[in-house]
Amino acid sequence: MALETSQSNTPQATPFTREGLSVSMQLESSDRRTQGPMLLELAHSIQSMLHKEPPPPPQPAMGFFTDTSLCIGCKACEVACKQWNQLPARDPVWTGSSYDNTGQLTAITWRHVQFIEQVGRRDGGGALHSGIDSEITQARSDGTIPLTPPGTALPFFNTERWLMMSDVCKHCAHAPCQEACPTGALIRTEFDTVYVQQDICNGCGYCVVACPFGVIMRDDYGDYQAHKCTLCYDRMKDGLEPACAKACPTDSIQFGEVEQLKAHARERLGLLHEREVTEARLYGVDDNILDGGLNSFFLLLDEPEVYNLPQNPQRPSKNVIPASLWTIVAAAVMGLFGIFIFKK
Repeated sequence: MALETSQSNTPQATPFTREGLSVSMQLESSDRRTQGPMLLELAHSIQSMLHKEPPPPPQPAMGFFTDTSLCIGCKACEVACKQWNQLPARDPVWTGSSYDNTGQLTAITWRHVQFIEQVGRRDGGGALHSGIDSEITQARSDGTIPLTPPGTALPFFNTERWLMMSDVCKHCAHAPCQEACPTGALIRTEFDTVYVQQDICNGCGYCVVACPFGVIMRDDYGDYQAHKCTLCYDRMKDGLEPACAKACPTDSIQFGEVEQLKAHARERLGLLHEREVTEARLYGVDDNILDGGLNSFFLLLDEPEVYNLPQNPQRPSKNVIPASLWTIVAAAVMGLFGIFIFKK
């Protein structure tokens, strides 16, 4: 009983007593000491997230010049591109289009070699191209080729031909895909190439429908993000040429500064015209295409449409203002029509 009495007379430390207030103040002080470094660390992390590194110094615009007159369809560029960029491969299928088992550019195929067969080519008047008929007769008369060619005739004395072209992203000077991107995932690098930031892409697909060349695609079997040729940005930063150009055995794919490549392309075109290859033409060299030209351009041996290239691609951004004006006009007309109806 005496023990119970002594215990009951001992004052309890509650928040309303002097001892309880002292204990709570000590706890708050210790919490502040522990929370201080945590808040400081959080502030540093936020500051580091908001801190922007200075952009790399600008470099000369780099690009590709693809000379289709030199392409032999070996697909070394396709293999090198997949190998360097670690792109997956799907089982090849017979597309029914010559030896083309790739089909088109996709999110996992950034280089596509087209095979275009032209059998029995004739001009609009019905005559064979470039007087080939008379050349064959002359070659047979002087014994250059036999009267009955064994198996296959020499390509110079034949009306059939294959057009081959290694297609790739054009890295447009005014890229419609970049203009359509709502998240800023598509940027221009210091080499004036168009690059997709995969950590920012949300897979909306606006860039896919904006590209007039059907280059950029969304990977609907993988991460559902947009992918395309980067022009081997990682290799360029180390002073190396892209893997496809490195692997090309005929130099059909040439890499370098855009202005120098354009000068070389014009020289090559003049040389082919001197050799009576009059159908040769350049595509994407002039600034007429997409109001600035292409940083990856081509020398073609036929009309652009034959290579599945649009003659005059359009920038979707040019339709924004007219479409907006027509929307305003339509809304105004509907509003006036509604007022007229309700007044009656």
